[in-house]
Amino acid sequence: MQLRGPEVVLMGRMFGVVLAAVSLHAKPVLALSAKETRDLVALIDSRQNNVGDYNSTAFLDQKQKHGGSKAFEAEIYRRDKDETLMIVFTKPKTEAGKGYLRVDKNLFSYDPTLGKWDRQTDRVAIAGTDSRRADFDASRLAKEYTAEYVKDEVLGKIPTYQLKLTAKSGLDVVAPILLLWVDKESKNLLKRQEKAQSGKLLRTIYFPAWDQVYSKQKEADLYVIKEMRVFDEVEKGNSTTVLIKNVRLKPLEKNIFTKAWLESRSK
Repeated sequence: MQLRGPEVVLMGRMFGVVLAAVSLHAKPVLALSAKETRDLVALIDSRQNNVGDYNSTAFLDQKQKHGGSKAFEAEIYRRDKDETLMIVFTKPKTEAGKGYLRVDKNLFSYDPTLGKWDRQTDRVAIAGTDSRRADFDASRLAKEYTAEYVKDEVLGKIPTYQLKLTAKSGLDVVAPILLLWVDKESKNLLKRQEKAQSGKLLRTIYFPAWDQVYSKQKEADLYVIKEMRVFDEVEKGNSTTVLIKNVRLKPLEKNIFTKAWLESRSK
């Protein structure tokens, strides 16, 4: 059967309507699949974590909205395979000997002036600054969160993947929701936002500088954060800049990750 002119036009319009309906219900094409998103988060963890021990010096510069400032220096000790962490403050003199110990998935703080240990949550402000335990610890994003791709976004002039991470149930984490901006080329984390379950923004962190350090224990490069700029989104105007220097990847004494070791530092 041969269609006449008006019938051809009508059939064309009907075909166009069908295509429009299909396109409305079609799922958008994602730049990253669910598996690719999970793999990217696992890669972020793997590149930052050493199979052996880790030690560095952290310099924290805290700025307060009313104009006050304070500088700190601390030694960071990690044993990634055991998920243990020790933070020991060495400067200023008023903070020297204070520290934090993460062991058996519990976080404790120590004040030598009181001779007392207190159990803390991962949301505790380290030495009263805008930093948290997770800023210095091994990256465990894939273990603690479920990740999904959000969109491609240009951050400054850098093409990034934006990801949303939702905390798995029953875990003590820095925030229940994370937004990550990951450099497409280097796969380094450039920005992180932490949100409450309600969606309220808590902290924004920028990672402007990274370094690569070869690990003999891992037999691969370790990607080390050199600088973090932390902005308190609840107390607007408060911020903390963290510089990580003198990264050492040699085996550490086992007794470093004990309460007795930190207590001995203040005697």
